[in-house]
Amino acid sequence: MSPEFSESISGVSGTPRVLLVWDAPNMDMGLGGILGGRPTAAHRPRFDALGRWILKRTATLGATLRTEVEPEATVFTNIVPGSAEVVRPWVEALRNVGYSVFAKPKLTDDSDVDSDMLDHIQVRRHTPGLAGVIVASADGQAFREPLLELAAEGVQVVVIGFREHASWALTCDDIEFVDLEDIPGVFREPLPRISLDSLPDEGAWLTPFRPLSALLK
Repeated sequence: MSPEFSESISGVSGTPRVLLVWDAPNMDMGLGGILGGRPTAAHRPRFDALGRWILKRTATLGATLRTEVEPEATVFTNIVPGSAEVVRPWVEALRNVGYSVFAKPKLTDDSDVDSDMLDHIQVRRHTPGLAGVIVASADGQAFREPLLELAAEGVQVVVIGFREHASWALTCDDIEFVDLEDIPGVFREPLPRISLDSLPDEGAWLTPFRPLSALLK
């Protein structure tokens, strides 16, 4: 993604900002791993609730710094060929709420959006500057070092994800980790989060990720 495109998507002013970068492919994978399949409406993240949370954090940070700080919410996603009609309502809903969406065709295994997310963070790092960055992803390989560099510069760094998949952020003193389910109103119903390291005393069933009949396909 070119710097020119990054500059154009939200009409950048000279005011420092809190930038959200939502890694849609990675977050979808993490949520699917918890649910054991595609999410139903009850378990799809509500981006309006996430937006209100970002606005509150931005206001709090601005008050702490005693300066004006603007929020910018961005979602990065891949579009598999032939899936545009299915994905379009979701993309339009995001834009209606106030998110900028960077969409990239998934033409090969290497056609991911990692470099585009990192490029956009770097552009905002210098124009107009970052008061805070929030990355929604469990991809420590892509984000860990760039986020630590920002933290060392005094930028408030937050990682949103699922605690089951984000040990790199949970164990880092310079990064604040927020579990997505802990953000008020993001999910209509609690996630079915039963794992081997959080079993109740009475035990629990771990449901299959796919039917046994899938072995015949």
